[in-house]
Amino acid sequence: MDTAMNTKQPTPSYDKLTAHFQKISHFEHFSALGDWDQAAMMPLGGGSERGDAMAELALHIHTLKTAPHLGDNLALAAQEVLTSEQHANLREMQYQYRQATLVPGELVQAKTKMAYQCENAWREQRKNNDWQGFKPNLKAIIALAREEALIRAQAQNVSPYDALLDKFEPGMTTAKLEQTFGNLKTWLPTLIQKVLEKQAGEPTLKLNGPFDIKAQQALGLDVMAYLGFDFNHGRLDISSHPFCGGVPSDVRITTRYNQADFSSAIMGIVHETGHARYEQGLPKQWRGQPAGLARSMGVHESQSLFCEMQLGANPAFLRQLQPLINQHLGCEFSAQDLARHYTRVNPGLIRVDADEVTYPCHILLRFEAEKAFIDGSLSVDDLPDFWSSQMQQLLGINTEGNYRDGCMQDIHWAVGELGYFPSYTLGAMYAAQCRFAMERSLGPIENLIDNCQLSQVFNWLGKHIWSKGSLLTTDELIIQATGEPLNGQYLAKHLKQRYLG
Repeated sequence: MDTAMNTKQPTPSYDKLTAHFQKISHFEHFSALGDWDQAAMMPLGGGSERGDAMAELALHIHTLKTAPHLGDNLALAAQEVLTSEQHANLREMQYQYRQATLVPGELVQAKTKMAYQCENAWREQRKNNDWQGFKPNLKAIIALAREEALIRAQAQNVSPYDALLDKFEPGMTTAKLEQTFGNLKTWLPTLIQKVLEKQAGEPTLKLNGPFDIKAQQALGLDVMAYLGFDFNHGRLDISSHPFCGGVPSDVRITTRYNQADFSSAIMGIVHETGHARYEQGLPKQWRGQPAGLARSMGVHESQSLFCEMQLGANPAFLRQLQPLINQHLGCEFSAQDLARHYTRVNPGLIRVDADEVTYPCHILLRFEAEKAFIDGSLSVDDLPDFWSSQMQQLLGINTEGNYRDGCMQDIHWAVGELGYFPSYTLGAMYAAQCRFAMERSLGPIENLIDNCQLSQVFNWLGKHIWSKGSLLTTDELIIQATGEPLNGQYLAKHLKQRYLG
């Protein structure tokens, strides 16, 4: 046997990089838990000093990601004999290094501190519909986001908004989104109108609360268990805005409760559990390395929306939940009542409570606002009027004077995350595309749920999406999983099947 062919080639530069990025991962671990703690546990008075501490931590992580030796080691590692997976990890290291070196550390620190200040204030200001109080903070954080976008754009020779998109959706551009969302606009308004007409005479579920919060929490935990959440590596808490945070070995999800309506909190838990299952399913052998991270926010949202919409609003899923809901809440809802409730199309104010048919309209609004913020054609002062005009045009809803349920409802802009919102509708498209690909090999999802074979659904997702981490690019991931690149027509097919029959 030729032993030389089986001898592992030395990779000293690559090995130095893996050790360095493992160190970065350790600091990001505690940064993620600091974010969760602020949202779920920290008292209001702790916000100012927490912001200083998190800004210092962000600067330290940025310093590690821009260490002088990284450029040389990345170049040397590219010349070493690596496996295909190591090459993928190197590609992701190069991406992280490039993203970090584009922005000066002082801006990273200033933006992090301002984001914590703005978010901390937003929690009370939103409750009080205090637009005038929120506006100065939003102006400051938008100004920093624009500064970051311009710096990134000039360095990469792209548009400022493209530079922000690339942080959340590597490879995505404004032009691609405008084409994708433009196609969406050709069929969505007609679909909404047809579904509203079809559902006009159907009975609605009467929610006669109050529904005890502790009972809702217990119900939520049972739903998470049904969805396969690993409680040894995660937990559920309460926050002002539902989210999934933490790290794969310690996933923190939250929801918010309403005594008058249990349905929002429960489906919020289903949504966040989808995020959590993805995190818990990422490849363990690549933990601490860039290749072990989630592929993109669009892919991340596809997993949460797969749980919430492809599964959660499926009549078979609601047949399984019905006994749990009635047991915990002391109700007598039928599975048919629940199915009608969770598939009721009703244009509303709040994005996170929106039905899946009208939900893309909320994203279209935010996409247009973000582009306008970054190119300077929309000022913070004019945001409420812009918001009201767009809501009227897209959904026929007047938001004048209602800032809490209008332009102040989301946390994303309060923390400077411009460029994130398109990921939600991209996620819905990826989720629908994955569902039809899955059904080609497993049969209808409804049958799998009815036959207590939900594990097969998650096994498919684990094999084709979760276990891949960032070893593949987004396009490669979707093509390998479904047989073709992103195709928004699968979302149209899914919605027409479910809502028009």
